[in-house]
Amino acid sequence: MTPPPRSLQTLTGRYDREVFEPEGGRARVRLAVVGSEAWDVSLDGGTARLVPAEGDADATLTADRQAWTAIAEDLRGGMDVYRAGRLTVRRNLHLGVGFLAATSGLTGPGRVRFRMVTTRRARLSTLEAGSGPPVVALHGLGGTKGSFLPTAAELGGRFRVIAVDLPGFGDSDKPIGASYDARFFARAVIDLLDALELDRAHLIGNSLGGRVALEVGLLHPDRVERLALLCPSLAWRRARPWAPLLRLTRPELGLVQIAPRPLVDAIVRRLIPDADEGWTAAGVDEFLRAYLTPAGRAAFYAAARHIYLEEPHGEAGFWPRLRGLQPDALFIWGQRDRLVPIAFERHVTDALPHARHVELDCGHVPQVERPRQTHDAVGAFLEAPAARCD
Repeated sequence: MTPPPRSLQTLTGRYDREVFEPEGGRARVRLAVVGSEAWDVSLDGGTARLVPAEGDADATLTADRQAWTAIAEDLRGGMDVYRAGRLTVRRNLHLGVGFLAATSGLTGPGRVRFRMVTTRRARLSTLEAGSGPPVVALHGLGGTKGSFLPTAAELGGRFRVIAVDLPGFGDSDKPIGASYDARFFARAVIDLLDALELDRAHLIGNSLGGRVALEVGLLHPDRVERLALLCPSLAWRRARPWAPLLRLTRPELGLVQIAPRPLVDAIVRRLIPDADEGWTAAGVDEFLRAYLTPAGRAAFYAAARHIYLEEPHGEAGFWPRLRGLQPDALFIWGQRDRLVPIAFERHVTDALPHARHVELDCGHVPQVERPRQTHDAVGAFLEAPAARCD
């Protein structure tokens, strides 16, 4: 085998365990050069060694030789090259991006950094970037904090962006038997704010994360500055034919994996367009990484069950409660969203006449599909004067 390129040696030599260290202290990250060979970085006890590629790696980063050189020469290069699509991260986005952050050589307070935050009820895995007013980003069902990497990059120059794996997902704790409903997740967000010693924060939420952000705003308005809601999950207003069956089905059935991994992988990739490309591929890897564990499956089923079964009407129903929301809110809708139809916009307008709305030509994850437009709208909203934005 030829010696590893100088760029890979440079990256490995810059490894900083204070920025990122894998859970348990050990991991193997494969660095592959397109059209050439691959080498592994062995992370062990806070050290990094470049060794010949062998067996299966925990995460694989692939780029051409020029891209690796750009990453090594530019201290901000790793994340920039990744966002530009010139570098792919597979198998474990948390580990791959953590390695890039830990080898960036940056030392300022706004650098990307990972840490496990111990809260009152659980340990929550977070990714932080930037400095300024705090913004907590909450991912969707089956997603992870990795879906907010574009947000951290775009808003990190003006805000302290804290993307978190909600309990049950990603690298956070996955308590068996937890309710995994909106109130459960809202308590977890408040616990995170307490652990980080933050009195108040802006919240950005996508899909399930948007519903959680709304719940925090409803239950704890004193802890919330503003809400940016990206295609948020909202209570169904139409008939729910599967509701009686789901009420009888326990999410703990997820503790048993009935289907083998190859079958689950094949089903997911058939359901998701472009499942092997770019951000989508990384997101699928992150979903499977959690779902293919018993506790991760149970959490996924429980959260999905509560989304479907949430009561829309009545004294404790979602839509009557929504009328009492106090924090200013921005709703971003995807015109091609098949999960949260844009028709919900008129119902939100009826409940919250002062809320702002932006429609984008995208699907269900606007911060990934239309990052520039999404973050321009969110940034302007969060920085607007204190008066309501009519």
